Amino acid sequence: MDLFRYYPFANKESDEKYHKHYQDVYRKTKLITSLFLATILTTISSCGGSGKDSINTDEPSITLTNEQNMHAALDTANTDTDFTMLIESNNGTQFTHSTGESTNSTFYRSASTSKIVTATVILSLVQQGVLSLDDHPQNYIEFWPSTGNHALITLKHLLSFTSGLSEEPLCLNLPNANFTDCVESILNKNSSISSPGTEFYYASTHLQIAGLMAIRASGLSNWQQVFNNFTLETQLFSHAVYDLPSQSNPRLAGGMHWQATEYLDFLRALYQQQVLSAELIDIMMSDHTNNANFVYSPVSDDDNLSHWHYGLGLWLECSSDVLNCTTPKRVSSLGAYGAYPFIDFEHKYFGIIAREGNLGTSIEGYKVWTLVENELAEWADSNL
Repeated sequence: MDLFRYYPFANKESDEKYHKHYQDVYRKTKLITSLFLATILTTISSCGGSGKDSINTDEPSITLTNEQNMHAALDTANTDTDFTMLIESNNGTQFTHSTGESTNSTFYRSASTSKIVTATVILSLVQQGVLSLDDHPQNYIEFWPSTGNHALITLKHLLSFTSGLSEEPLCLNLPNANFTDCVESILNKNSSISSPGTEFYYASTHLQIAGLMAIRASGLSNWQQVFNNFTLETQLFSHAVYDLPSQSNPRLAGGMHWQATEYLDFLRALYQQQVLSAELIDIMMSDHTNNANFVYSPVSDDDNLSHWHYGLGLWLECSSDVLNCTTPKRVSSLGAYGAYPFIDFEHKYFGIIAREGNLGTSIEGYKVWTLVENELAEWADSNL
């Protein structure tokens, strides 16, 4: 501070006294000003304000910290293959993380992640009045029995995997097999079944028969035509295809190829009730297995998942108290290669862990999600 510049009346004798005095005043003034400004900013940050113009400096920093934490956690994931996590919150904000060679546009074999897609395609025909959930296979399939337990099966039983048709014929995995003939093989292999609705059995049989019902009810020649109509009407899955074991004999419970980005679009359409009516979505995501005996469930050996129940083509991630499954907080359709698409209604976000690991790694994508479960909930809640 130049004392003689601002105080020309000062002299050499009083220089030291005045110099010290005004330096002290200068330092104290700066300190008081800084504290005052800091207090104002802290008050604005912590208390916010009312109305649209209120300032909130906390939320962006929290979101950023959560995303940084999620990226760090996902980078340490101990998995058998590369993966992409693609998540969207209620307001459209997205979070994405990829490892290795995986990307949002990588094509992956679906395994059972196609179950929820197949069920939605068929339910769209129910919405159009082409099919009814109370329809029986014999209404559309000429060789289906009209008496006995087989005749009691409804489309709802097929979509909830409670039809009693548990045994899978080899033709479900043969590219050159005929689709209709394979459905007849399912019937022949399950000549004796329990009463429909009494047993849950996770198998590919149910959707194959439901798919043939959809083909016949639509007046079309094959499943690919049914699926093409769906994609044209909804603009969903424009790149996806049912091609396993072949396009002429697709396995509807697990025969798709898809990209993470288009699967996310599909989940958004379900979440926002764009592809199905609210009434049908409620039916789809209701517990249709509460009174059924679980004969086979692929998640039964995992203590964290063994209490899951089933809707129409999707898992209801019930709590350990199955009574809470009447209004599930999460639904999903995990696949045998570890992919994990889900909708979280509690925290209002949805997404997919896209991956293709070894066969039988079905809960690996779910495990990846658990690494960032709490951070994702906080992230989604901040983006409502």
